[in-house]
Amino acid sequence: MVSNSEREPDIDGEAGQPGGVQSVDRALAVLEILARDGHAGVSEIAEEMGIHKSTVSRLLGSLVSREMVHQNSERGKYQLGFGILRLASSIPGRLSLVREARPVLEALAEEFKETVNLAVLRSNFAVNVDQAMGPSTLATYDWVGSLTPLHATSSGKVLLAGLPADERARILKETGLPARTPRTITDRKELEAQLLEVARQGYGVVREEFEIGLNSISVPVYNHLGAVIGAVSISGPVFRFDPEREQGLLDGLKEAGLRISARLGYARH
Repeated sequence: MVSNSEREPDIDGEAGQPGGVQSVDRALAVLEILARDGHAGVSEIAEEMGIHKSTVSRLLGSLVSREMVHQNSERGKYQLGFGILRLASSIPGRLSLVREARPVLEALAEEFKETVNLAVLRSNFAVNVDQAMGPSTLATYDWVGSLTPLHATSSGKVLLAGLPADERARILKETGLPARTPRTITDRKELEAQLLEVARQGYGVVREEFEIGLNSISVPVYNHLGAVIGAVSISGPVFRFDPEREQGLLDGLKEAGLRISARLGYARH
């Protein structure tokens, strides 16, 4: 006879009871293993989770019945099913980028005391869709709704760097590279080289390229598929704001971009 201490915990308990909570937790662990490895067998999952194979089989059976998991008939291993895809496909349309980013923007503005903007790509321009102001920010201009040139703004460069080469080429051909200030990059090869650096470094910087007296730095925001869907920037006057020398700013901005991305389903690497 198996003693109580040796008996496998009940996985069929009602939700809210210890068994039910444990069952949900284990089912999610199974999904995470399959998402990470692509496929796995009962024995592999049981060994990693440290539970009986019979328990794993019951969990998988329940997940299969809801199409969250599919068993490969040839190899006998399990992989994520189309039920997961149905759930995932409903997420992007219901999550508002502005809503998810708002608290992060406000925290950035509070910490670094400068203007923080969230921009997206629309009609060949970077469009600012939200803004947070630092408590001591001198600037009062409201950038929300403003269309800014992609090649002359830090957000624009991040958005351009995240595009496929053919789409980027189309946009730059249509918009050209008009000079906003004497510092604006108007040479296509020079811009392309800089965009490669933006993609490599994970951030873009402009120094008086859009407006004399204004510097800016921006990082990407990713969606659940890892595509760049927005950019978060911090900007300030040249006399006090040097984005790459500001203590902790670059790390803080990158972390903020990842936090917003995580809210949209992006998995950090």
